[in-house]
Amino acid sequence: MDVPATARIVIIGGGIIGCSIAYHLAKRGVRDVVLLERLQLTHGATWHAAGLVGQLRSSSNLTRLMRYGAELYGRLEADTGQATGWHRSGSLRLASSAARWQELKRSATMAKGFDFHVELISASQARDVFPLLEPAGVVGAAWIEGDGYVDPASLTSAYAAGARQGGVALMQGVRVTAMRTRRRRVTTVVTDAGDIETDCVIDAAGMWGGEVAAMVGTRVPACAVEHQYLVTEKTDRIPAGLPSLRDPDGNFYVKPEPGALAVGGWESNTLPWGADGIRRDFGPELLQPDFDRFAPLSEAAAARIPVLNDVGIRQMINGPIPITADGEPVIGLSPDLDNFYVCCGFTSGIAASGGAGWVMANWIVDGDPGMDLWPFDVRRFGTPHSVKQFMYERAVESYGRYYHVAWPNYEADAGRASRRSPLYTTLARAGAVYGNKFGWERPNWFAAVGAPAVETPSFDRGAAFEAIGAEHRAVRERVAIIDMSSFSKYEVRGPGALPLLQKLAVNDLDRPVGTIVYTQLCNERGGIEADVTITRLAHDRFYFVTGSALGVRDRSTIERHLPDDGSATIVDQTSANAVLNLCGPRARDVLAAVTDARLGNADFPYMSARTIDVAYAPVLALRVTYLGELGYELHVPVEYALDLYERLWEAGGGHGIANVGYRAINSLRLEKHYLVWGSDLTTDYNPYEAGLGFCVALGKGEFLARAALAGVKARGPERKLMWFNAAPELNLFGGEIVYADDRVLGRVTSGGYGYTVGRNIFCAYGSTREPAASEYAIEVMGERHPALRHTRPLYDPDRQAILA
Repeated sequence: MDVPATARIVIIGGGIIGCSIAYHLAKRGVRDVVLLERLQLTHGATWHAAGLVGQLRSSSNLTRLMRYGAELYGRLEADTGQATGWHRSGSLRLASSAARWQELKRSATMAKGFDFHVELISASQARDVFPLLEPAGVVGAAWIEGDGYVDPASLTSAYAAGARQGGVALMQGVRVTAMRTRRRRVTTVVTDAGDIETDCVIDAAGMWGGEVAAMVGTRVPACAVEHQYLVTEKTDRIPAGLPSLRDPDGNFYVKPEPGALAVGGWESNTLPWGADGIRRDFGPELLQPDFDRFAPLSEAAAARIPVLNDVGIRQMINGPIPITADGEPVIGLSPDLDNFYVCCGFTSGIAASGGAGWVMANWIVDGDPGMDLWPFDVRRFGTPHSVKQFMYERAVESYGRYYHVAWPNYEADAGRASRRSPLYTTLARAGAVYGNKFGWERPNWFAAVGAPAVETPSFDRGAAFEAIGAEHRAVRERVAIIDMSSFSKYEVRGPGALPLLQKLAVNDLDRPVGTIVYTQLCNERGGIEADVTITRLAHDRFYFVTGSALGVRDRSTIERHLPDDGSATIVDQTSANAVLNLCGPRARDVLAAVTDARLGNADFPYMSARTIDVAYAPVLALRVTYLGELGYELHVPVEYALDLYERLWEAGGGHGIANVGYRAINSLRLEKHYLVWGSDLTTDYNPYEAGLGFCVALGKGEFLARAALAGVKARGPERKLMWFNAAPELNLFGGEIVYADDRVLGRVTSGGYGYTVGRNIFCAYGSTREPAASEYAIEVMGERHPALRHTRPLYDPDRQAILA
């Protein structure tokens, strides 16, 4: 088969995801699109998938993606003339434990914020819906009427038919062997049937996604693991019209078949597949079933659905499926290239295919997916996740935890301790209970002397609550050290550095050397791409600090705008510099004991930076806070960090110095209304909506978001972030629902207990067009509780502590 010499867009991969992208591009009117499939359509993992379609996810936008797909599957046949095998059967999710029932109530509450209905029903009601169910031990269930199941091969064929009708060339039996790049762009796709010059490439290669990405020199942590399910013999004891069923406590799912059932699940000990490379001619093949590995799932299913004890097994299916290092797919524009998109690694690709194709087409045509997709964004991953051992260990763990309770304080076990700060061992001896962020070990909290340094996942407060409170009070009342070495840190250098950053930042960075500027980086629509501090180190040098997991994202935002003339460069300092945050009302006293630098307000004011000597260490000291107290971030070469910590600890002994972890940071920042990117701030929101209008310098001249933000300011924001407080005994984690009188105002983006003020504090976006409410309430796991709205931080609203 001859391939065309040129194509505007080349899609690599003819599974359900690639065909959906092709279909949606065609529906957007995009022509000159070529899809390349090495064998035949569906011949990767699509053909042997079970085909369940569930819509509820952990965020509004991800749920919106799944809802779009379910709606599309119902009308696709009419659009393309090709049947999809869609059955809108509804779904049951059982709770066979008290913890699971808590999770379902939490999910049902969150769903209200998405305008999505989840009905919580009793065990007997669940049996009415699924008559084969043994209800013993079932606490309750969630019923979602619009869920269902689809035939994966038929759905793929429908996408393909629609794509062809729209002019897309679907070329099967064509293998991509290489790609050529120039600067930050792919220029040529090399195949065994000829070369294609192209403007845009989409990697939709599923479990080959990482291999395809490597052709252009980028790393994507997409791999494959074994997935098993069985199909029973047919029997008239299995009635027609059953819904799909999931019993996550039993770790299994059930999909109705004509007169039969398909039963699958997520074994904790599945095997990686293809780790040494996937055979070039691997096609629509199955792997040898492992009945012993599947036995715990089949036994749990037979106990819950007794008819399974009496029917035979028609087929046992074991096939490789794609997965990533955290179990979620990767979508979006590569951080390393400007025309190479990634859309692969889908463990639940059948359910997600409609939404994935939709947002990818939007991304390519409009330059934006139309919504924040951070939980799926390829930029949430970096080098640590693509290291082979880490990737597979995390993938296997994520697979095995697919149906586990989504505890708010869960931490992964696989791949731990691979990335440590110089203080790791010292803080572990001090009782640190570590969490993990972007591969980094970070203290979540510190156990008291003699107490176990472990945490049991729970929706309750547990032993950590009092320990975190003690750390919170140490920062508010005395002095503390926080190891923040995991911060992502970059230096932007060169004569073009200031114009580059001025273009992206909404605040004015043309300030004197030594000034720290808090700013957002916003896109053309005014959406918040990043929330950062930028310090001017010299006329042509700027120090850029962002969150541990946001470095790849934020760096790529800058790199896409680097000048062609080389007048600005960006240098990663993350692994070069450790960061010790010395904070609290006595922080100046402790620092003064180990430096001769002048630390008073006149010489070292708030939001300024100084290069000083501290004990034996050369330190870049930033007087800045995310906690609401006097504080100094001490950025120091890693080899000095441990000695610096020891000397600060010794100097602080008489002041009651304490170690503090990241859980206390969350409590401290909530009392001050400080925000976090990824929940309070995303590309869906602009600074005026978030209450950050003070950061927007419309008068500094042109910048990327200026026109959009000037329009928002002139019209007034249509929504804004509102702050509330509620009774101290509630347990908040985000995702709860806020009511204004009897209407849903919005979903909690951040929430938690403020130990100083003795109240729960939370925030949610609400419409500015709605009338003022007479009363507010928050719904937590299905129960409403009174709430009070406040406009200024409950702690130190006039910033006296910060400016002391």
